[in-house]
Amino acid sequence: MGLTIAYIIIGIYSIALMLIFFYSLAQLNLLVNYLTYKKQNEEAPKYNLLDPREIPYVTIQLPVYNEEYVMDRLLDNIAKIEYPKSKLEIQVLDDSTDDTVINTAKRVEELKETGLDIEHIRRENRVGFKAGALKEGLAIAKGDFVAIFDADFMPESDWLKKTVPYFKDPEIGVVQTRWGHINRDYSTLTRIQAFALDAHFTLEQVGRNSRGHFINFNGTAGIWRKDCILDAGNWEGDTLTEDLDLSYRAQLKNWKFKYLEDVETPAELPVVMSAARSQQFRWNKGGAENFRKTVMTVISAKNLDFKTKFHGVMHLLNSSMFLCVFLVSILSIPMLYIKNTYGHLSWVFEVTSFFIVSTIILFFCYWFTYRSMQGGGFDKFVDYIKLFFTFFSVALGLSLHNSIAVLEGHLGKRSEFVRTPKFNINNLTDSWKGNKYLAKKLSPNMILEFALMLYFLFGMYSAVPLNDYGLFPFHLMLFLGFGFVFFKSLVAKA
Repeated sequence: MGLTIAYIIIGIYSIALMLIFFYSLAQLNLLVNYLTYKKQNEEAPKYNLLDPREIPYVTIQLPVYNEEYVMDRLLDNIAKIEYPKSKLEIQVLDDSTDDTVINTAKRVEELKETGLDIEHIRRENRVGFKAGALKEGLAIAKGDFVAIFDADFMPESDWLKKTVPYFKDPEIGVVQTRWGHINRDYSTLTRIQAFALDAHFTLEQVGRNSRGHFINFNGTAGIWRKDCILDAGNWEGDTLTEDLDLSYRAQLKNWKFKYLEDVETPAELPVVMSAARSQQFRWNKGGAENFRKTVMTVISAKNLDFKTKFHGVMHLLNSSMFLCVFLVSILSIPMLYIKNTYGHLSWVFEVTSFFIVSTIILFFCYWFTYRSMQGGGFDKFVDYIKLFFTFFSVALGLSLHNSIAVLEGHLGKRSEFVRTPKFNINNLTDSWKGNKYLAKKLSPNMILEFALMLYFLFGMYSAVPLNDYGLFPFHLMLFLGFGFVFFKSLVAKA
């Protein structure tokens, strides 16, 4: 390996580590915000929903697409929402292309007969995908406020009573609630997804919202002021995360978002790797697309302070951390050989070893959020350690898949909105097998993931002749992570 190539590898490796370090510092600041945030009695005015004169009109939008397994559950649950029927409208925004359309239409008619104002709305095409459906529904919505639920979400019957009152403050544009997980303990895959989402809905959402920094509407389990949507420019389908896009456009126009950590909205997590992969791809590519679309507007905004801009940029860069992690992973083996070939460069490795502090920071950030959700104590801490390193390994294993998504987003490559298949999985005895919406083709990425599993096995082997075991734990996690992702993806095709 030539010295010039060695310097290039060291440069890329160091830059990626530096970006990960800045990300971890941002997370640490959010943890400080989270821990110091004191829930105070809400002094802002609230609607009194016991007074008929104060009850605002609400529209509930249900954007659905080929949801055979959860459609009845969704409609039955929404029908239980406690709110005056004279002030409530439900829109089933059905873009389905299979025979669920017939069953949904039938069920909507049955609910109409109970006195519910519910409409089954169909479009001629899927222009704009989910964003297009929401926009079309909004054009005829009767409500001053618009609640949105994806097909796998099951809000409690008093959900509107807990969220609508905050809109009496005319500056509030969105109220977002925390996601719950009805199948958290179904498998290792669901446990690590719940772990990651819990961190987002505690550390990040509270950490940002408590200090007035930008947060995002999470696409579901939240409610918008209709005027806020229109003032921000309405839904746009030019990114795969239309929720993040509209959130930033609204907050740039000085609308305030209210996050309710104590209001949980239960939902179902993807139970097979192929479904989780499609969801991860959409979220990470959409994040990169929004960085490309919005970051300069955030940086140049005159109505934002430096800290809000910093957290906004880091928020938009969230998904790009996968690319940094992937680069560090791939280059770690060449770095091992550079270290043992060019002795005069040993100081570089002493400096870069400092960045292990990034992992330590994330470890403690996630512990505090885990403890707030699952409780503390020694046994819980031991469980947390196991879960954290399982999560970390699988996140490493998904880094190739997610890096491709991020690169496509930054490069402006357009792709179709691929929905995440739903399963109606509630307990350990329910099975996902036979789900007709599962992808039938093997992902080409799987071949590369298998190759990377072997590559990091070689990385572990390399530690022996070089007598350098500093990166061995990292390579072990990479080996296990890529192996888990590969074999779980393979099983889902069986």
